[in-house]
Amino acid sequence: MSDNNFIETKAEDGSLISPVLADGVKNYLIDIDGTVTEDVPNEEPERMETCEPFPDALETLNGWYDNGHKICFFTSRTEEHREVTENWLNKHGFKFHSLLMGKPRGGNYHWIDNHMVRATRYKGEFTDLVEKKATIEVFKD
Repeated sequence: MSDNNFIETKAEDGSLISPVLADGVKNYLIDIDGTVTEDVPNEEPERMETCEPFPDALETLNGWYDNGHKICFFTSRTEEHREVTENWLNKHGFKFHSLLMGKPRGGNYHWIDNHMVRATRYKGEFTDLVEKKATIEVFKD
């Protein structure tokens, strides 16, 4: 693969399976509204151009990017807001690899995937991430 942050992985039968990130590289999926800037609903798109980023978010996320981690913004903003969103991210200097539009609205997500998924709830401040034991739901064996 052209991206050296990914490791080619094969199943026991030798067939290729989805690539995984190299050890130590994280793939961050980050919400925009209410997480890196004020909470701007789709119903008020005029605010999307003028809102300001949270300084700690900009500094932290760009640091993660500079340290080789993958940054993907995953937002409930609709596809019609892609241009204003990309312009806003670029205007404020956010470094990122991708932008996914149309995240389901309403919160209380339960993500099911064939890859390891970790979640961190944003509570108003970007700080260093620490490990913490928590109860999670898993499929019954």
